[in-house]
Amino acid sequence: MLTPRQGPAFATPGPEVETLSSARAAAQDCRRCDLYRNATHLVFGEGPPRARVLLVGEQPGDKEDLAGAPFVGPSGQLLDRCLEKAGIDRDLCYVTNAVKHFKFEPRGKRRIHSKPNVGEVQACAWWLAAELRFVKPQLVVALGATALYSLLGRGAKVTRDRGAVLKTPDMPPVLVTIHPSALLRTLNRPEAAVNQERFVADLAKIADFL
Repeated sequence: MLTPRQGPAFATPGPEVETLSSARAAAQDCRRCDLYRNATHLVFGEGPPRARVLLVGEQPGDKEDLAGAPFVGPSGQLLDRCLEKAGIDRDLCYVTNAVKHFKFEPRGKRRIHSKPNVGEVQACAWWLAAELRFVKPQLVVALGATALYSLLGRGAKVTRDRGAVLKTPDMPPVLVTIHPSALLRTLNRPEAAVNQERFVADLAKIADFL
């Protein structure tokens, strides 16, 4: 049993909301950190309001920021394929991110992903807590280190806990795995197929758990 010292259970209170849709509406005006200043859209979670599985990534990417929807870019497309291989229907999952605005560095005409810092993750934890509270999933999937930190603080590590289902007193069990963007970075390497198979095996534990 893991007792987190940060994450949604310890999030700074936000506006009073009574439903998932009201939380989504309230988040549109979020000023809890400065990332809203340069982002095109706030990207809230999407999926069935009573999904059994809730997947958490790091933050929206360029495509997600422009579309205002989570996991619609290359990482999302790869996640879809891996979920399908694992026998999981993404349409039955609620998908969100630890941070709801795209953090980036401009480089010419391109916007390059920049990892959110601890303060930004903690500032956004209240929205993730609201999603968890209203969706009430049976299992949460942490996709990568930022998602895992947002959920369980520093007590859990992807390198150590990958593939494990961690139980805590404050939220549903958390399945630990990598972010699909990590696979994109190794597509041209000899180990690419093995890496993807391992990710699919991690995701297959969703069905085993449920």
